[in-house]
Amino acid sequence: MENKLKIYGFNNLTKALSFNIYDVCYAKSEREQRDYIKYIDEQYNSERLTKIMEHLTEMIGATVLSISKQDYDPQGASATFLIAEKSMLPRAAGDTIVAHLDKSHATVHTYPEYHPDNSIATFRVDIDVATCGEITPLSTLDYLIGSFDSDIITMDYRVRGFTRTVEGQKLYMDHDIKSIQDYIEDETLKKYDAIDVNVYQNNLFHTKMLIKEIDLQNYLFNQDVYELPPKTRLEITESLRREMIEIFSGTNVF
Repeated sequence: MENKLKIYGFNNLTKALSFNIYDVCYAKSEREQRDYIKYIDEQYNSERLTKIMEHLTEMIGATVLSISKQDYDPQGASATFLIAEKSMLPRAAGDTIVAHLDKSHATVHTYPEYHPDNSIATFRVDIDVATCGEITPLSTLDYLIGSFDSDIITMDYRVRGFTRTVEGQKLYMDHDIKSIQDYIEDETLKKYDAIDVNVYQNNLFHTKMLIKEIDLQNYLFNQDVYELPPKTRLEITESLRREMIEIFSGTNVF
């Protein structure tokens, strides 16, 4: 408690985390591609997304004020949370009143799709968490990475606005940060190649991560790797790696 920053009134800093993952899969036939999309829709429907986000809000110490969730046709799902750092204030006779001062929210959306030519299917998840006050969502990164099959990860963290000390001095950042990677466990980072693009003077932090090792069996949908000849395995692996590199770089390299 002695290390807590003493401020004047409410902490007006807004902290926003944008977390995007891509899961890549090889689905050769049109039927396999459709089955993959169906599998993803079942595994990551709005009900499961809601449970993931509920745990995320618990981790950052926020209180859920309301939840909206939806599954879509033909594919995809969403969940939106309105959250607050301090949400319930006592009143007389045991009643309560909602004090929604934090203006915070958390959202998750899924985007399954497949390539029409090269038998590669991808599953994208976008998660955005915006908080106001002392809460920062950076502590949830390992949990989010582990909650999905994350081959490529893109993260943005931004701190906006300012708050004041009791002496009236403006504060544009209330915690130390040099890189988003500092908030990810070493064991997780070992699995990825990672790069940073940070603009420190503007409190902008950007990190991209690409999985290092490809265990082909984990990328085949309804197929055994040992049923494939070595040349085919190599071709599929190269196709998967090319797709990952293009998504990671954000450029049509090949």
